[in-house]
Amino acid sequence: MPAEKKWVLREQADPAAVEHLAAELGIAPVLANLLIQRGISTFREATQFFNPRLELLHNPFLMKDMERAVRRVDKAVAENHKIMVYGDYDVDGTTAVALVYSFLARQGHANLMFYIPDRYTEGYGVSIKGIDYAAENGVRLIIALDCGIKATEKVEYAKTKGIDFIICDHHLPGDTIPDAVAVLDPKRDDCEYPFGELSGCGVGFKLVQAYCQYKNLSFSEVERLLDLVVVSIASDIVPLVGENRILAYYGLKRINEKPSRGLLSIIKICGLEKHAVTIDDIVFKIGPRINAAGRMVADAEDGGRSGGYNAVRLLVASTDEKAEAYGDSIDASNNDRKNIDRSITQEAHDYIESNSHLKQLKSTVIYNPKWMKGVVGIVASRLIETYYRPTVVLTMSNGFVTGSARSVPGFDLYQAVESCADILENFGGHTYAAGLTMKPENVELFTKRFRDYVEQNIDPEMLIPQVDVDAELLFSDITPQFRHTLCKFQPLGPGNLSPVFATHGVSERGDARLVGNDREHLKMELVQREKPHTSIAAIAFGQPQHFEYIRAGGEIDVCYCVVENHYRGVVTPQLRVKDVKPATKK
Repeated sequence: MPAEKKWVLREQADPAAVEHLAAELGIAPVLANLLIQRGISTFREATQFFNPRLELLHNPFLMKDMERAVRRVDKAVAENHKIMVYGDYDVDGTTAVALVYSFLARQGHANLMFYIPDRYTEGYGVSIKGIDYAAENGVRLIIALDCGIKATEKVEYAKTKGIDFIICDHHLPGDTIPDAVAVLDPKRDDCEYPFGELSGCGVGFKLVQAYCQYKNLSFSEVERLLDLVVVSIASDIVPLVGENRILAYYGLKRINEKPSRGLLSIIKICGLEKHAVTIDDIVFKIGPRINAAGRMVADAEDGGRSGGYNAVRLLVASTDEKAEAYGDSIDASNNDRKNIDRSITQEAHDYIESNSHLKQLKSTVIYNPKWMKGVVGIVASRLIETYYRPTVVLTMSNGFVTGSARSVPGFDLYQAVESCADILENFGGHTYAAGLTMKPENVELFTKRFRDYVEQNIDPEMLIPQVDVDAELLFSDITPQFRHTLCKFQPLGPGNLSPVFATHGVSERGDARLVGNDREHLKMELVQREKPHTSIAAIAFGQPQHFEYIRAGGEIDVCYCVVENHYRGVVTPQLRVKDVKPATKK
C-alpha cells in the first residue's frame, strides 16, 4: 500500500499583490495567487503567459555553432551528399529523427536515411555499429539528435570513414566537446542561447528553423512539425516554461487540428480523436506507445533492426495505410511491454516483501539477470510508488550488468551514482533519473556503496511522500469562469504543474464505488459541509484504501487537481484526487 502522504501548503503570495493582479486581470484572487507563485506578477507577464506567441521564439542563430550547422546541411543538399539522421530510441530521439528527416525530405533531398541504435546490442547514443553502417551506405553527413554530446571518440572514428557529424543534443556536456562540424547544445558553457531546457527534438527544431531562415523558406515549413515537438516535450518531461511553453502550446494546437498521419493513427488507437489531446494524454497514452517500440528486442524478420525503427516509420508515414500498420505494430509492442513490466514489477515487489531487511532500508537496489533491460526504468518508478526511496533496478545485458535508477524529490540521484564511478563502466543521467553499467563482479560492492551513500546523505523528510498544495478552495469557487481561466494555465507540466487545491470538510453523497479492471480506482460524488448544495464528481486513481472509510460516511479532506471530464460529447468538471485524509477541524 502506498505510504501516507504529507500535505504542505505552498507559501501564499502577498495579499495586496494578489488583489491588485486579480483586479487588473478580472480573475479570482486564488488564480492571481497561482500566477504570482509561478513568478508572474504583472499584467504584461500574465498576458504573455495566457497568450503564447510564436514571434517570441528565440532566434536559432543565437545557439553556438548554428551557422556552421546550417551551412553544412546546405552543402549536403546542394551537392547531394547522403545524410543519415541518427537518434536515440526513446520518444524524444525518435520524434527528433522524424522531424529532421521529414523536413529534409520535404525540401526535396532524397539522398537520405535514418538510423535508430538497438537498445540491447548498441546501447544509448552514437555507436560504432551505426557509423560503420553509415559508411557502408555512402553517408557523408550524420545529424545526431538527442545524443552525441559525449561521443568524442565516435566522432573521431567517423572522420576516418569520411563522415562529418552535426550533433543536436540537450544533455550536459562532458569535459570535452566533440570535434564535430557543429555541436548544438544549449547546455554548453560557451553557448549563450537564452533558453537551456529544450528537448532533443526541440534542438532539432531549432536547426530546421535556422535552415528555413537561411534559405528564406516560409515558417510554415517548420510550424507543421510542431506536433512532433510537443510529443517530445511532454514525454521527455522537460520544463514547460519559456520557449518550451510556446512550442508545446502551438504543438497541441497542431496535434488537435492537423496532426501527421502517424500521430493521428496513435491518437485513434488511444481513443483520443473525439476530444482535445492534452499534455497528460501524450504523457500517459501517446508517448508510452512510441517509447514501447524502442524497448522491445530487435525483430529478426525485420533485418534485426531496432524496435525504434517502427516508431520513426510511423511518424514519417506517407500514407494512411502505412500509418495504420505501424500504429498497430507499436500498439502491440506497448501491450507486450505492459505485460512484461507488470510481471517484473510483481517479482520485484515479492522479493522485497519477502525480505524484512530490505524493507527497512532507505534505498532499493535489486538485481535479476533475467529481467528485460528495456523496462527496468519503468519498474524502478513503480517501486518508488510503493516504497518511496531512491531505487536502482539492474539486469544483465551483453555480459554487463546494466540498469536504471530513479529518485525521490530532493535527493540528487546522479551524485549518488557518481560516488560509485570508479566501479562503473559507464553512467549518465540527471538529478532524478540515471542509467548505469558495471561488471557483474561489482554488483555487490555497488549495492553496498550506493546504500551507504543514501543512508548518509538523504534527509529523512525526503522519504515521506509530499503533496504540495497551491491553495485552499471551496467547491463553490469552482465556477465556469474559474474553470475557463484555469484552462488558460495549460499546457501544464514541470515548471508549470497542474495547480493542486485542498478542500476541507467533504463527504460522499452515498454512491462511492471502486472501478477499473482490478477495482483499483475510487469514484465519488463529493459535497462540502459549508455548501451542501454544491456537489462535484471526483476520481482517485490507485487509492482503493480509502473506500471503506468513505462508504461508512466518514468526513474527509481532499487535495486535488481540477480537470475536465469528456464523456459522449459532454464536458463536466471533475476532481482528480491526489490524496484523502480524515477531516480535520478548520
